[in-house]
Amino acid sequence: MEFSTDSEKHLMETHLEALRWTSPPEDRRSDSLSESSEDGSSMDGLWQPDRLCQETDSMSAAESDHRRLARRKLFMACAVSLVFMTGEVIEILGMLLSVGSIWAVTAALVITAIQRITDGDYDIDSQIMLLTSGCAVGANVLMVLILHQSGASHGHSHSFPSSQRQGHGRNHGNGSVKAAFIHVVGDLVQSVGVLLAATIIHFWPEYKAADPICTFLFSVLVLGTTLPVTKDVFRILMEGVPQGVPFSTVRELLLSVRGVVGVHSLHMWSLNMTHSLLSVHVATEEDADSQIVLRKATKLLRSEFGFSSVTIQVER
Repeated sequence: MEFSTDSEKHLMETHLEALRWTSPPEDRRSDSLSESSEDGSSMDGLWQPDRLCQETDSMSAAESDHRRLARRKLFMACAVSLVFMTGEVIEILGMLLSVGSIWAVTAALVITAIQRITDGDYDIDSQIMLLTSGCAVGANVLMVLILHQSGASHGHSHSFPSSQRQGHGRNHGNGSVKAAFIHVVGDLVQSVGVLLAATIIHFWPEYKAADPICTFLFSVLVLGTTLPVTKDVFRILMEGVPQGVPFSTVRELLLSVRGVVGVHSLHMWSLNMTHSLLSVHVATEEDADSQIVLRKATKLLRSEFGFSSVTIQVER
């Protein structure tokens, strides 16, 4: 009985083994995967794609925030630069407008004087003329003193001994204030001319031609006082060479630096009434220290000519 039972078990195992090998490949693959599921469960701690994706997303977000912050800073810097550039342009154009208004008034006075001389039939109330011109002279003198104290005519030379450096301190202070100072001086000259003509006409009425004659004379003086400012305005608008800074003098100064054997590509220009820039290439000796040459040349250019920005490229 026991023998038959063992025989039956053996036959059943043999039959099941045969069925296993005759089953489809998909069933065997599922069995192998189920058997290896326990072994693969131990690798979950080593391979975690979800965590890797989260870390990548966090890094991308941080980089995006950094770029956004940098872009915001760049926009702010551009806006500030635009404001300063607009202010500089307004300052220069304000100077030009001030001088232009002086010339317009002078031209109107000259035309009126010519008409009076050609017609010859005109009457002048010397008392009203004296009162008006006297008040104008007093007001203009007061304005000249105020603008002078505010630094409109400030022209020191920083104790530079050389004659070519005297032009450096010519335009310190705000350019619009200087233009206003010149404007007031022009008005003062015209008021003095009117006062002089009124005095002559008041005491000698037959010399009423003194009015147009004084107009011609003081119009020439007004134009003479405004021409320097006009030259400064157009030099700045055209980014010309700063006044009082000769090209040859700057070149000789750079060649005087120890180790410098050549100077080329020298460019100088004015940004406004008080700031000028320089760019230059200097050739040095083989054994010269480029950093020492750069420091000495920059210091000399700033101290001697007052350049606001100096760019020097050292070559061998």
